[in-house]
Formats: sequence, structure tokens, C-alpha cells
Amino acid sequence: MGVIDFRLIRQLWMFLAIAEEQHFGRAAKRLGMSQPPLTEQIKVLEQSLKLQLFDRSRRGTKLSAAGSALLPAVRRFADQVEQLESVVREVAAGQSGVLHIGAITSAMLDTVPPLLSELRQAYPNLTVFVREIDSVEAVPGLEAGELDLAFVRLEGEVGSGIATMPLTEDRLAVAIPKNHPLATLPRIRLKSLESEQLVMSSRQVSPVYFDMLVSVCRSHGFAPRVLHEVRSVSSQIAYVGCGQGLALVPSTMRKLAPENVVIRPLKERVMVVTAALAWNKNRHHPMVDVVVSRLKSHTERRGKVA
Repeated sequence: MGVIDFRLIRQLWMFLAIAEEQHFGRAAKRLGMSQPPLTEQIKVLEQSLKLQLFDRSRRGTKLSAAGSALLPAVRRFADQVEQLESVVREVAAGQSGVLHIGAITSAMLDTVPPLLSELRQAYPNLTVFVREIDSVEAVPGLEAGELDLAFVRLEGEVGSGIATMPLTEDRLAVAIPKNHPLATLPRIRLKSLESEQLVMSSRQVSPVYFDMLVSVCRSHGFAPRVLHEVRSVSSQIAYVGCGQGLALVPSTMRKLAPENVVIRPLKERVMVVTAALAWNKNRHHPMVDVVVSRLKSHTERRGKVA
């Protein structure tokens, strides 16, 4: 492992300031330094990288093509450094630990907030970072140690050492445009969707969920005719509202349906896991054990998966 080049880190901060200010003078003021040494440090950085990062003119300073290509990575790096500084400050102040959580949007709306409220009360010195992910990102994130916990749509064996626990389950229903003939029925037979064009959650986003829905359709004698693959259940309903097909969705999603969309239950009772907890059993983290125990206790008290 090489020695950290703190000079390069400082130069990248300077690069970012100039890119955002589009002016060496304003960037120097923001950084609390004079302009000549800032200019000199950027020249050193350009020589080191063998790239021209800025186009300079009397009108001001603009990023070159190379600088524009580099900027997103430098911004991500700066965000990571700020997060690291935050963790260091909190640990120095007596914080007890850090927990990194990834979650799909629906879990961030209903499953994650009450858990975080409990953790804040029980462990006031715990620092929690939450970020939105797609279900497909959970396993690699947990395996790499970038995530400690993931709230996603996963079931069963999904990776070496990755454990899952279903948290919320719902009955499958159909989102239908209000003017569609099937919208007049109180319940829909799954087989009646055989000739309909469907809007599905993308397999790239949630492969386990997608494959489960396809399997359900095949078990009832047909392969779904997928017109669109979208990133979320709310997007499915939005597409249905635009007349772009029908969608198989959890029944509780009726709260998201606009006036021109109705959600009808299936005649068949088909249950789907809408959120599950996933964690890496090969990585020991005391707070992961706490969360798993708490959520397992919650589901057992309910007597079923809610």
C-alpha cells in the first residue's frame, strides 16, 4: 500500500474550488489563500497528471474537456473525504459506532424511518448513513463492506454469506387504467392478463422480484408481454396512468394511484415480499446484530410478516 499523497489531495480541493467558482481569484479567496500560489499548485497538478484542466482567457476560467471528465470523480472523492471527516469528529467526541444502510425508495418511506427512530433513542452515539440503492446493488455492496445493512427486494440464497429476512409482504394486485374493461371487475384473474401489455419493475433493478413475477405468470399458463421495464412501483403506476399497459403491483400501492388508475386485487392469492433485510454474515458488526435481532422480534410479535 502506497503512502497517501496529501499534496495531491490538497491540489484536488483547489481544482474543485476553481471548477465551481470558474475564477482563480474567487477560488483563492474561498480557500483562504492568495492567487499566485493557487495558480502555481494547479500548474503542478496539471504537470503531474499530464492534462490541461482549465481553459484560461480574459473572460474567465473554464474547465477543459479533460477537466470536465475529471470533475465528477473529484466531487465523489470530496464527498467521501467530508464523510470521513464527519466520522472522525464524531468518534473523537465519543460516538459509539457507524452504520451504513442502503435502501430502496419504498423502504426509505416506510420501513427504515421507524427503525432509525428506535436506534437514535437506544444508541444516541450511533452515526447512521443512509443512501438510496436499487435491489441489485445490495449484494455487491454488502460483500465489499460498503454497506452494513440493505433494505431491498431479495429472498432466499442471494450470495455467499449474504443472509436475508423478509420484513414486509403484500398481496399482488393489478394497476389498470380506469377506462379499461378489466377496471369494472372487483377481482382480476391472473390468466386474464395473458394478452395484456405489462409494465414491470426492471430486472436490472430487482432481478429476484422480476423473476418471481415472471414465474407467477408462467405458473398460470402464460409468459408476460412486457412493454416497459421501469425503476420503481410508483413508475409502474405512472406508466399505467399514461395508458402504457397494466402492472402487477403490491395491493398497498393503491394509495399512490391517481384518479385515472384503479388497483384491483387478483382472484388468486399471490403474496410478494416488498422489503427484506439483507446483511453479510461474514462481516461482524455489533449494530448489525442489534438491528437483525430487533426486526426479527418485531416480525415474530406480529405473528406474520406484515
